[in-house]
Amino acid sequence: MTETNPDEMTFEQAMAELEQVVAQLERGDVALDESISLYERGAKLRKRCDAKLKEAEEKVAAITLDAEGTPKGTKPVEGL
Repeated sequence: MTETNPDEMTFEQAMAELEQVVAQLERGDVALDESISLYERGAKLRKRCDAKLKEAEEKVAAITLDAEGTPKGTKPVEGL
């Protein structure tokens, strides 16, 4: 089975797989070598989730509101 590159996953996909990895590690019924591989995979998935959350936060922060509180446009966010 080939694993999807976390950089190509949506936030939801990465989070779902991360939850599976954590559940496997918490059960404690996997061999040490497999545990290490799972931990490494989990670290990559967590990094992807963090990046996608930061990206979403920056987009939300860039939305400007008018006096009535409705969006009137967005400001470009550096680095996106």
